[in-house]
Amino acid sequence: MARTIVPFGPQHPVLPEPIHLSLTVEDEIVKEAVPALGYVHRGLEKLADIRDYNQMIQIVERVCGICSMIHALCYCQGIEEMMKVEVTPRAKYLRTIWSELHRIHSHLLWLGLYADAFGFESLFMQFWRIRERIMDINEATTGNRVIVSVNVIGGTRRDLTPEQCAWILSELNDVEKQFRELQNTMLNDYSVKKRTVGVGVLTKEQAFELGAAGPMLRASGVAQDMRQLGYAAYKDLGFEPIVETAGDCYARGKVRFRETLQAIELVRKAIAGLPEGETAVKVKGRPSGEVISRVEQPRGECFYYIKANGGKNLERLRIRTPTFANIPPLAVVLPGTELADVPVIVLSIDPCISCTER
Repeated sequence: MARTIVPFGPQHPVLPEPIHLSLTVEDEIVKEAVPALGYVHRGLEKLADIRDYNQMIQIVERVCGICSMIHALCYCQGIEEMMKVEVTPRAKYLRTIWSELHRIHSHLLWLGLYADAFGFESLFMQFWRIRERIMDINEATTGNRVIVSVNVIGGTRRDLTPEQCAWILSELNDVEKQFRELQNTMLNDYSVKKRTVGVGVLTKEQAFELGAAGPMLRASGVAQDMRQLGYAAYKDLGFEPIVETAGDCYARGKVRFRETLQAIELVRKAIAGLPEGETAVKVKGRPSGEVISRVEQPRGECFYYIKANGGKNLERLRIRTPTFANIPPLAVVLPGTELADVPVIVLSIDPCISCTER
């Protein structure tokens, strides 16, 4: 049977953002997958040359709207470590609450897109309907649904009142109830399993050697999550990573489903333990030196390298996002699969191309 090269993307109904794959196909079986990036590069890192280190918070928030809070958190933690700034306990808990709210709405967005990829339109809309409740919480507590802009060097610019905390807990009770009603369809439905179980398998050894990140890594049995480092308030919340072992598309979906429930619980714990005190400390001077900052985004480990020389502008800013780490594993799992399964497999890594290209 002659081989044929089939282009997948950069524009495809299942892709929220542009990535191109050259698929070499033989008798409907993928033999090789070669990814190509570069369709949405914006040069955000270069802006560190002309924006001062405080203005860069607003820049890095726009690396990715879905996890804007966590990008800003990673950047601020790096600058604070460089300047030896100790953030108040209340600010750490507030950062954790908004980070986990971002994780919830990111996973809900993905679960909806994933359901759409295997043809469950109603399930897609149900997940997005629930997600709106989280977006409402973001808007009510920060003033914006997506780019929340709560982080500053030294803490947070916003606080939560007791009334807001009570309302968030009430909303999360409804969100969890509605979310659990979809569990049987998402995890036990015959059609969903038919499209995802045993599809796009990444072994534990492959995940480790290829440097996979996030749910892609944990679905293959590797219990690694940057929240284990104990940044922000995670060291106080008894956090343990969610792990599955099958390494297929079903396991990746199950990890994200369970992580959504875990994130809801983490928000509850953070609100219950929210300390009294200031939300930010005054910061003097300018950053100097170099530092690496790591946090766990919804898609996996986010890595910031920051170098400064005591001026108002940074000398170097380098960002590595989880989708970049998951592209090599994607190129490994696609060969040997059926062409019809490619959209589901590609979506199973939760690709964020804007993050990757910055």
